[in-house]
This record gives sequence, C-alpha cells and structure tokens, in this order.
Amino acid sequence: MTLASGVGSMPGDDAREYDEAVRLVLGELSLPYLPELPGRGVHADMVGRALAVVADLGADLQPAGWRLTGSGGGIDQRRAVSLLAQDLDALEAQTQEYVGPLKIQVAGPWTLAATVERPRGDKVLADHGARRELAEALAEGLRSHVADVRRRVPGAELVVQVDEPALPAVLAARIPTASGFSRHRSVDPQGAAPALAEVLGAISSAGATSVVHCCAADIPIDLLRKTGAQGISVDLSVLSAEGIDGVATALDAGLWVFLGIVPTSPAELTEKQVVERVERFLDMVGLDPTDRLVLSPGCGLAGADRAWARQALVLVASAAKHLGT
Repeated sequence: MTLASGVGSMPGDDAREYDEAVRLVLGELSLPYLPELPGRGVHADMVGRALAVVADLGADLQPAGWRLTGSGGGIDQRRAVSLLAQDLDALEAQTQEYVGPLKIQVAGPWTLAATVERPRGDKVLADHGARRELAEALAEGLRSHVADVRRRVPGAELVVQVDEPALPAVLAARIPTASGFSRHRSVDPQGAAPALAEVLGAISSAGATSVVHCCAADIPIDLLRKTGAQGISVDLSVLSAEGIDGVATALDAGLWVFLGIVPTSPAELTEKQVVERVERFLDMVGLDPTDRLVLSPGCGLAGADRAWARQALVLVASAAKHLGT
C-alpha cells in the first residue's frame, strides 16, 4: 500500500493552531508526523528543534543566529526544549491507543554545522573537532528523543526524518564564511560520511527507521545509502536527471522513498493529476507502486496558508489511496 505523509512544517504560530495541525495529520495521513510550526519563532524552527534534541551541548541565540556555548544552554535553548516538550504533549494527547507508523523530524549534522556558530565565531563547519562533537551530541540526543516518543506513543512504528537541506551546498563549497567574502572549503563525500553514519546509526540502534530529506536537485543519494539511510525524501519537481535515476535505484533496492509530488504553494491540482504525475514517474523509471513509496508535498508547508496546507495533505492522501487500489 502506498502511504501518504508530509515533510514536517505547517503554518501557524500558537498552541491552538498546533493542536489543529496534529489533528489534521492524524486524520488525513497514513503516515502522520509530529508537526513543526516555525511561525512561532526560531525556538520552533528546524535548527531550534534540533538544538532542543542534542545531548550535553549548550547553545544560545546571538544576532547572527544560534551559537554553541561550550557550557550549559541559555534561556533560548531552554525555550526550544520547552516548546518541543509541549508539542510532544499535544501529540501524546491525541494518539491514545494509536498503532501504526509515525514520523518525527530533526535537522541533520551537516545542516546544523553549516548553520550554527562555534563559541568563538564562524560556523561549526569550519572546525573538524566541533563538527564531530555536534554530530555525536545529535546522535546521543536522538536516542533519548526516540525513546521519549516511543514511551508517549507505544504503538508507533517510528520513522526519523533527518533534514539535510544544506548538505549539497556543504559538499560543493557553497556555504559562506562569517565575513561573506569567501566560502567554506568543500567536504568531500568521504569526509561527510562519518557524521551522517553516526546519526543514522543512532536512529537504527534506537529501533527506528531513518529517512533523509533534501529538496535539492543534487541530493547525494549514493552517499546517503552508503552511510545507512533506510530511505530518502525528495522533491520530484526539482530533481535532476541523475537525481531521478538515484531515486529509482533506491526504490528498486527496497529503500523508503518519500516522493514530493504536490507543490508547497497553492495550485489548481486534482487528485487525478497527482496520480498521473506519480504514474508518469514510475513508468519513466520502469517501476510499480510499492509499500515503500510515500507521497508527500515537495517540502515543508510553513509558508502556505492553512487552506492549502490542508488541501496539499488531502491530495497526497487521496492519491496514495488510489495507487494502492
């Protein structure tokens, strides 16, 4: 059976809208997820969420963004931890006796390294030791996070989506330095592998399924497969020809493939058109629908209005049901 899910973020900026988002994903999707509402501020966005998960690594907010402190976390990190706990409370309250797949999301080690600053300035990406420490802290935090979610929703078959939007830029030396006048050195696939393997291995050891999301044209699918990803999540509309081949290879090899098939902005789109897009893709690569294929919007829905966010999820859910018949 083809499943339906979403990437993670949803529109909204308060607790009431969060509760509505949880009801929506649980009511419409065969693979629901813990929603993210970055409209509540940096404490609730992708990076803030990840820094709420990392273990034994302090961070605070500076004018340039999040910065590691090398000591206990500041008030902003505590706020991020509190928001995540509140969101998990809301999920737990609405998943009593729930049995089935459930997805949670976290920013990956290379996106964090390209975004978060070191205590003495510039990105963690500039420091080999800091990069390793951050990946290890994320891996350890994820083990505890998965255990917490499993305690709250004991019937869940957990999927952990590792968001790596910055990974292609890290590999291609496109991350600017603090001055903005130059770029950080590229990290080759061999150098990028250990951090990814550390985090993906932690997810597997915790008994969850790991899926890496990247809505870029040049997602490094081969690297992700070699470092232990059990699935990939892509935006079909932006994939290069090489990327399409990589997705087909992953699907044929039995990996989970989250296929971003619905745009994140309002569009005149019907269930029939969504189904046709999926079928054209499968025909092009010579594959059939499988139970490892998951339909989703192309990326997060935080920038959409509430009506389209709902419609986008309804579309992927109805298309998945059609493909499963």
